[in-house]
Amino acid sequence: MVSKLSPYRLRKAREVYNVFNVFNAISWNLLVGVIITLFALRLGASSTYIGLMASSFYIALFLLPLGKVLARRFSIIGIFSFTWTTRSICMIFAVAAPFVDYAGHRNAALLLILLGVFLFHIFRGIGMIGNNPVLSQLAAGPDRGSYMTQIQIINSSIGMFGSFLIAMVLGMEPPIFVFSILLIVGIISGVVSGTVIKKVPEPPSENDGKGMKLIEIFRDAFAQDALRHFMLILFLVVLVSGVTRTFMVVYAREVFGHNDGLVSLYSVFGGLGFLMAGLSVKFLVDRLGAKPLFLVCVGIGLVGLIPVIFFPAAAILNMTSAILFMVFLFFTMNFGFLGSEGIAQTYFLALIPAEKTLDLGILYFFVFGAAGAGGSFLAGIFLDFFRVLGISPYLSFKILFGIMIALAIIALAMHKKMKPLDSLPLKGALEVLFSVRDLRAISLMDKLNKAEDSQEERLLLGALHDTPSHLAVGVLLERARSPRLATRQEAIRALEKLRNLNDKAEKALIDDITHNQFTTAYISARILGKHGCDKAVPLLREAVASTDYMLAGEAMIALAKMKDEEVRPQIEGVFMSTLNPRLKIMGAEALGFYRCADSLLVLLEILRKAESHLYLRDEAVLAMSAILGTQRQFYSVLVRYVADNSLVVTLAMDEAEAALEFRKSVTGGRSRGAGKSKVQITAHIGSFYHVVKEYMENKNGEGFSRWILELPNECSRGGSVIKTVFSETVLDDELLGYDCLRLLIVNWAAHELRVLANKAK
Repeated sequence: MVSKLSPYRLRKAREVYNVFNVFNAISWNLLVGVIITLFALRLGASSTYIGLMASSFYIALFLLPLGKVLARRFSIIGIFSFTWTTRSICMIFAVAAPFVDYAGHRNAALLLILLGVFLFHIFRGIGMIGNNPVLSQLAAGPDRGSYMTQIQIINSSIGMFGSFLIAMVLGMEPPIFVFSILLIVGIISGVVSGTVIKKVPEPPSENDGKGMKLIEIFRDAFAQDALRHFMLILFLVVLVSGVTRTFMVVYAREVFGHNDGLVSLYSVFGGLGFLMAGLSVKFLVDRLGAKPLFLVCVGIGLVGLIPVIFFPAAAILNMTSAILFMVFLFFTMNFGFLGSEGIAQTYFLALIPAEKTLDLGILYFFVFGAAGAGGSFLAGIFLDFFRVLGISPYLSFKILFGIMIALAIIALAMHKKMKPLDSLPLKGALEVLFSVRDLRAISLMDKLNKAEDSQEERLLLGALHDTPSHLAVGVLLERARSPRLATRQEAIRALEKLRNLNDKAEKALIDDITHNQFTTAYISARILGKHGCDKAVPLLREAVASTDYMLAGEAMIALAKMKDEEVRPQIEGVFMSTLNPRLKIMGAEALGFYRCADSLLVLLEILRKAESHLYLRDEAVLAMSAILGTQRQFYSVLVRYVADNSLVVTLAMDEAEAALEFRKSVTGGRSRGAGKSKVQITAHIGSFYHVVKEYMENKNGEGFSRWILELPNECSRGGSVIKTVFSETVLDDELLGYDCLRLLIVNWAAHELRVLANKAK
């Protein structure tokens, strides 16, 4: 979805919404966070009461249709503001509860808390009709996931800090009136948040679904397989999340006997878990997608639940182990299940059409509410029922959490039915999470998105080149359209290091060759050749004749790497006719990749005409060594010769001696065959050192020419073609002056001698 707000107005609207989120988070934590559960437990509330109070959070979501009706007559922002302000004021009932309890009416005090909480959530449920449209408008664009997660980070940061302050306040079991003071601060913060939200621009109305009835919304949604499957998975995850996070507080109080201060301290670590989930998701969601992160969060929550089943009763009395365990439990539950709830909304908004956000948002919260309310209420009755039966809280919670583990496993098992929505598969996402290289690439991409000038862009693109990751393809293709040439070059160059190119990258590189000759086309040709892109072959064939000599050269090399034999004669023609030394060098390299013995004559002809082009001669000789299959061995010899030309004879004789030594070590001086054949082969090998010495010292190639012709045909890699070419070359007076060529022929002959020795084992 693309926002209808201009970039400036979108940025200002997000700033206002962030302020709203700060006050909203303060209000939430002080009014209906862990504090309200501790308040009720201090007054002796039962598990059923806690479950009923927690279920009100979810039951209120069923009031969204009422909010939709109001949205037809009033502005969405107006409804949002009014309900957010009113819900906070309704908590005045809970503020009065300590005074009623002080007067000796505890049940009435508990009723006031329940009334305040229910009214809070009723108005919240009506106002939630504006949540998805506002978020959909503000989270438009490619950073949808990261912005929505930023909201989660604000909430979790405030929650963690608030829990810490509450822990400090409640740590010494203060008078119950302290809860009233905290609630009053929460009410004031809630009123401020309701006022601030008025400054957010009104989201666009949804004409498409304006007249849809609730039954039509459900029918339309559940007719879609992807949406139906997601809703079922969401139902299971929210049910598990609602039960576990609600009753963790009761678990800490009733099983471990920990006081309000400790439980509040655990909530700090719960907030830290939620914060870490938000930071992790914000860092990864726009690169990996919502689906795999949703599954990973559910998996982490599941991992946190499993130890509850196996935690020994004896360890409860050990304060250190009990505290560490509860810290771990609160952290993983909030990281896993709260994190999954946050990313689920991102996935949902990407799954549905933008014009149906309002209607299908009702369905989303209905499922959310049904799962949370039903789970929390039934879990409370379940625990109280077990208490009536005389079953200890320790065992009751094991059974309850065991059921939740089973439901979480079922939800994870259904993940294949979720639509990918351009996300990585789960396996690929896990590989990224455990890959330092990919994580560093993601970090570089985030910095690249915030780069303020082209110089910084170039540096970051250079770093991405050194940190190849398939996750960077989209960012690199975007930068490949930069108005600055240097940035485009760096972006395209970074694609070269990737292990694979996707279809979008291949198409972009092909388009670059077509439209950007003389600038970046040659880099794209090189990359397509390296990755063996068959779709680019016709275009690369045309590029061989391009007036952009860099493109023509890279096209020749690319086609040679892909072994396109059809164009080889054309490459040889360009190689022979061009006067451009760089294009000749690239043509020589291309012929080396083909490894066709027939190209030796073309390369020898170039040597005759190379004259003062020293590097062209070297490239031609190296291409010949590639055709011969000896380039790896010959390159080190050539480097030593280039460093000191006077060593040419010494290097050649070293090659001859080393080959004879190898032959002797392998065969022990024996030659394959028998009788006359054996004598002939032995004599042939024995003359090797003498003919090489005569050829190198006296430039007399007659003996060496005969030696080459007498090599067995099956021994030489190129067969009779190479033998014929080299037997004539060593006799060519014009080519005798090229020492590097003579070194190449000796190196090849020594290689053939080694091959012959190996066959004689």
